[in-house]
Amino acid sequence: MLELLTTAEMAEADRRTIAGGLAGIELMENAGRAVAEAVAARHPPGQHVAVVAGPGNNGGDGFVAARILAERGYRVRTLFVGDPNRLKGDAAVAAQRWRGPSAPAEPTGLMPADVVIDALFGAGLDRPVEGLARAIIDGPRMPEPLSP
Repeated sequence: MLELLTTAEMAEADRRTIAGGLAGIELMENAGRAVAEAVAARHPPGQHVAVVAGPGNNGGDGFVAARILAERGYRVRTLFVGDPNRLKGDAAVAAQRWRGPSAPAEPTGLMPADVVIDALFGAGLDRPVEGLARAIIDGPRMPEPLSP
């Protein structure tokens, strides 16, 4: 049986893991590696991967996944929602380790991608998603067909 944790239980598991001696950046590396492994299990190298990264630790996980996939031969680019200069802690470290192409996020930036990794927000998100992040989630809008 697969057990799912609540947001509070996951936060406590992370806290205990770090308190037990695993550095936060290692936890982030493990999470990003797991995402990269999941992509690699389903998609061959050479495919285009877009990683949409947000300003928190989930964004850091995305930068780790981007780096690992690029090392494995995927064509990866990151799209960042927010101001990259505001990244802090482990997420800032993960972003600095990413050396590939990055651009400010916009809905059309997802095209062309064979795989999109959502690293916008983590389990701790406690507000409605609005603005650019909402537009990214909704995806690019196709123009309405013209009527004759």
